[in-house]
Amino acid sequence: MYFLDPAKKHDPERRWALPDRIFFGHGACHILAGAYLRNPPLPGFYAERIIPAEGYWGNHIYATNGKLAFDYHGYSTRSRLLAHHRKGWSGAYEGWDCVIEIVDFDLFSTSELNSRKMLGPDQYRYDPISRARQFIDRVDHAKASAKAARLLASTG
Repeated sequence: MYFLDPAKKHDPERRWALPDRIFFGHGACHILAGAYLRNPPLPGFYAERIIPAEGYWGNHIYATNGKLAFDYHGYSTRSRLLAHHRKGWSGAYEGWDCVIEIVDFDLFSTSELNSRKMLGPDQYRYDPISRARQFIDRVDHAKASAKAARLLASTG
């Protein structure tokens, strides 16, 4: 798992200059999920949020249909995404734990996001929604989701 230098995360220009996967994996995952759901390439997806236990880092938001998930990695099985996230954070921080909740707030509302310690789209250096849309548009969703679905079928 990659841990972002806090100096980069808190500097708007340096944060914006990060590669897409780091940008959307470490601070702008909610923007990517929101853009995915605004114009979903596949039906039946909704957003879920990993909320770490009190005193820990490791919040993450992704789009899922309950079996497959989409985030900065692309498509994977939901269970694989959750296992990867848990392994990374619990390996770095003893006692790390989390709960998973369905997102019930607007992923583009600055006030809703700020109340959950996330930046609103207007608080980034440039337009993160357009950047997310470009990231999403580069994916062959049928092919990538089919590959993840095959993995799901092979693991039961």
